[in-house]
Formats: sequence, structure tokens, C-alpha cells
Amino acid sequence: MSNAAHQLGAAGEDAAADFLQQQGYMVVHRGYRYRRAEVDLIVQRGQELLVFVEVKARSGTQYGYPETFVTARKQQLFRLAAEQVQEELNWPGDIRFDILALTRTTHGFRIEHFEDAFY
Repeated sequence: MSNAAHQLGAAGEDAAADFLQQQGYMVVHRGYRYRRAEVDLIVQRGQELLVFVEVKARSGTQYGYPETFVTARKQQLFRLAAEQVQEELNWPGDIRFDILALTRTTHGFRIEHFEDAFY
């Protein structure tokens, strides 16, 4: 990954975390890794919902919309990581998989939140 792409990704994750906190979520973990799985953000709402978030940041939409880049393999790895986190936390509540699609604008990012993006 190029340095510019890495910087865009890091800025996107920061913007996504800020956005979710403004929506009432608490960030539980950033950059969670389990085996080959990586989850950008794990956030919690109240005591009943844990959300696993894939952040997709792009500089533009010329190659497609950010949310379309979450592959079936990535979804499979997300589920694997989610099982591990639920076990680690002894999580009794519900879980959800979301995608935050960020597209750079002149003033930051345009953010689209796709709740229940996959199962």
C-alpha cells in the first residue's frame, strides 16, 4: 500500500471513529486482528449491541463506490473475528456488521453508514 493510500486509510478511520462517537457509539477497539482477520473498528451501543465496522475510504468514486470493495472473503474473516471477540468479552448481546464508506471531499469526508451490511 502506498504512503498516500495508508494516510487516506488512517484519516478515514479517524473520521469514522469520530462519526460513530457522535452517533452515540463507544469505540471498543481499533485495528483488531485475529489470525488473518482485521476489523477496523469495533463499537458498542449500550449494553446490548456490538458492531464490527469495515471502514472503506477512497479519494473518489472513479473506480467504484467504497462500499462495493468488501469482498465475500473479507466478510468471512469478519465473522471469524467477531466469534473470537464475543468469546473474549463473553458477549451476551447482539452483534452487527456495518460498513462506513468515506469519500474524500474538499472539506474532509462524505460518510455513508451501511448498517447490517452483511451477515
